[in-house]
Amino acid sequence: MDLRYGINPQQQPAHATPVGPGRWPVRVVQGSPSYINMLDALNGWQLVCEASRALKRPAAASFKHVSPAGAAVAGPVDDVTAELYGVQQPDVGPLTSAYLRARDADPKSSYGDFAAVSHPVDAELAALLARVVCDGIIAPGYAPGTVGTLAKKKNGRFLVMEADPAFVPPERETREVFGLRLAQQRDEVPLAATLLENVVCGALPTTAAEDLLLGLVVLRHTQSNSVCYLRDGVTLGIGAGQQSRVDCTRLAGAKADTWWLRRHPAVRALAFRPDIRRQDRINWQIRFIEGDLTPDESTRLSRALSQPGEELTGSSRAEWMARLKGVAFVSDGALPFRDNVDHAHRHGVRYIAEPGGSIRSAEVEDACREHRIALARTGLRLFHH
Repeated sequence: MDLRYGINPQQQPAHATPVGPGRWPVRVVQGSPSYINMLDALNGWQLVCEASRALKRPAAASFKHVSPAGAAVAGPVDDVTAELYGVQQPDVGPLTSAYLRARDADPKSSYGDFAAVSHPVDAELAALLARVVCDGIIAPGYAPGTVGTLAKKKNGRFLVMEADPAFVPPERETREVFGLRLAQQRDEVPLAATLLENVVCGALPTTAAEDLLLGLVVLRHTQSNSVCYLRDGVTLGIGAGQQSRVDCTRLAGAKADTWWLRRHPAVRALAFRPDIRRQDRINWQIRFIEGDLTPDESTRLSRALSQPGEELTGSSRAEWMARLKGVAFVSDGALPFRDNVDHAHRHGVRYIAEPGGSIRSAEVEDACREHRIALARTGLRLFHH
């Protein structure tokens, strides 16, 4: 399969070849993929397929640069998400709800995403995708008429890919880097609730265990180091690819805070002019929440509003953040220091899953007991590079 170009446009020609002759895991239905499109599609499909299988619900992911910006399983769409995307909550189907929840986890990063869903695309999801900025989608099938709807996006350049649910990948994986061919056994350890049975302190209710299980699936397909915060079947913040794990924890925690603060009455009350586009409204909401606007940004935000917004004071922010509870936190590798727990606690975390095995694991456990956080040790590292 010829690709448009490699990782960068100057890396041409580029192509994809099946490891087993004639055994393609995906096919291109519409458009022409690039190298990164293909990586996003293959990673995204594996994530949603595994998440749906583990949690018995439709799953979706919003991928950017080979890591998910957000992932979710089907569930209720809240008022903020429904208003932003112009949908009626009671009428949203399960597959569309999964993608909406995944995209709204980090809507700034999801701009121009690659979508992945676990079930065939229906007319409802196709109609939604037609009006958001998205570069492509991978799914196990498409209902009649949906490909035609999607083919109109991006002047016919929208990428539609179909995954083969029956495809079984080879047991060994290889990669060529700078003249060396690296090979390893594919990580096939099943991700199931049994991984969360070693609870060393606290207790895990069923909903928390499901969130932790979703987190394990997400991190298996996220560039390491990685952590994620989750609640109610949605990733609230994903930290990916940082050299320091605590930096991942802080970065993802800030994203979780932003997700929650976007639901603050002062943020919801921002009155944008009718001509301000959805993504611009999202970006301005986030900058308003972050609070460190430059003089130029302050001027442009005031021009984007039809009336001045209510100030988001420090006390109002703190009071609202105190309401964020019941958050789950998952780490793809052992937590090396208790600072990860201390920072996670600031973002409403009450449940943690990590492999354990660090020389300071006892200190990590002590921190969880101190903060009244339930801690499950999986014994399974999930690095992905």
